[in-house]
Amino acid sequence: MKPSTINPSVVCVYCSSSMDVSPAIKAAGARAGKLLADHGLALAFGGTSCGLMKLTADAHKAAGGRLIGVVPEFMVEKGIRHPDLDEVVTVPDMATRKARMLERSGAFLVLPGGIGTYDEFFDTLALKQLGKHRKPIVLLDTEGYFVPLLNMLQHGVIQHTLRGEHMKLFSVAGTPEEAIVRLLAG
Repeated sequence: MKPSTINPSVVCVYCSSSMDVSPAIKAAGARAGKLLADHGLALAFGGTSCGLMKLTADAHKAAGGRLIGVVPEFMVEKGIRHPDLDEVVTVPDMATRKARMLERSGAFLVLPGGIGTYDEFFDTLALKQLGKHRKPIVLLDTEGYFVPLLNMLQHGVIQHTLRGEHMKLFSVAGTPEEAIVRLLAG
């Protein structure tokens, strides 16, 4: 596995801003952050010091990784910007944040999260479906977190509101190690 298989070698991580997630989700987030650093991949994220985002970023940084925070101005004003960012990209709003992360990243890793995480995932997925990028998108399905979402999407295929090939626009990994393999494979 060579980091150069992703160009540029930046992986955007979408995940929860809550720290009230299960111990298994916390452990998987920390492991994913470390593995990205171990493979020489920078981590781009929402740039805050909140929840699973912070935990994943901290593990990445502790392993020698490079952190790129894409932070809306209002979050900087709230004082929740992660203190250890190697690069800070300040943007005016959430829409610009997603656009910058899409521009800067060569791949996307989606960990368990809430409304913001789903928004980022679906926006990135829709743009891929429309041919605006061909970057890998991997869901890290810790503790079966994404099973209900996958069932809903499969229901869309059954009901003909989604095409079967759209399910191939992303992949699902059960462990952080498998997620890294899938990201590197493209």
